[in-house]
Amino acid sequence: MAIVINGSGTVTGLAVGGLPDGTVDAGTLATDSVVTGKIADGTIANADIADLAASKLTGALPAISGAALTNIVAGKILQVVYSTSNTATYPTTSYTTITGASIQITPSATSSKILYIYNCGGLLSGTTNNMSLKLERGGSAIRTYDRWGYNTVAGYQPAWFTFMYIDSPSTTSQITYSLDAKEAASATWEINDSVGTGPGSMVMAMEIGA
Repeated sequence: MAIVINGSGTVTGLAVGGLPDGTVDAGTLATDSVVTGKIADGTIANADIADLAASKLTGALPAISGAALTNIVAGKILQVVYSTSNTATYPTTSYTTITGASIQITPSATSSKILYIYNCGGLLSGTTNNMSLKLERGGSAIRTYDRWGYNTVAGYQPAWFTFMYIDSPSTTSQITYSLDAKEAASATWEINDSVGTGPGSMVMAMEIGA
């Protein structure tokens, strides 16, 4: 078909791709002439996006690991896991794992710290109420407190205690923390005993960004 320049200022007979490459530049295009429907899906690369306003981040965002986050000030809490229990544990003179004091957490970065906290109540009696506590990570002891407690008069006394420890596990795999206890030969320690129907203890693990 012949190319015809009409007196109205239009050109007819021009086939698709008939113009030489580079003939149409940005100045030739009319303002707002390129609409969404004319842009092929998947053709805009990340490098073409200079900025993205926060107002555009709406709807459900994809899941993201804390390890992929940047510019986080050290000391920020990245995640918290916890559980409660009202099950009693009766330690012996050998280390006994405290029921309800175990917890699992999966750090999002190898540089993170993990703050382990266990709080419980119970009853304590005996002439030498010395107790020992041992925190384990994955079955290996990482902190031991020997001879915790006090001497008391005969009869049971309330015995609330809180155990806290900051760990540096250097892993992004799931971790299991557990707390063991043992009593002196002349002591009796009943952890989480006589708590009724409500939770008597709480265990918590917090991941802290380093």
